Amino acid sequence: MEDLTPQTMIAVFEEMFGAVLFWAMVAAAVIITLAYIYVLIRDKRVGMRKFLIAQLFMPVGAVAAVWFVMVMTDSALRDIGGPVDVIVLLGIAALGAVGIAILVYTVEALAFGRTTEDQRDGAKSGNGLGQPAE
Repeated sequence: MEDLTPQTMIAVFEEMFGAVLFWAMVAAAVIITLAYIYVLIRDKRVGMRKFLIAQLFMPVGAVAAVWFVMVMTDSALRDIGGPVDVIVLLGIAALGAVGIAILVYTVEALAFGRTTEDQRDGAKSGNGLGQPAE
């Protein structure tokens, strides 16, 4: 593994997680990302109440991501060998936290739509973007 190319990384991840699970995770990430973009375009703003609830789930996502990688790689926290391992685990935790926040926000927005409070806040600002209506 002399070159760090996308093909090399895909091969490594397929080896770690198995091809089916890896591509299922990629497909899920793409679908959730597209749904999140759809919600942002549809609502024309970020609902602060939904955003707060999504943020409350971030620690759960961080812990779940680290746990998932530990299970899939058959390792434990005692196997951390140095600063690079800690940086990688912190990166995994950060990505898990952001991922679960996006997932929770998207599911909440799709399941419940715009709440009365979101609509009222949008009416106050005129066009939902915090700018007066023209």
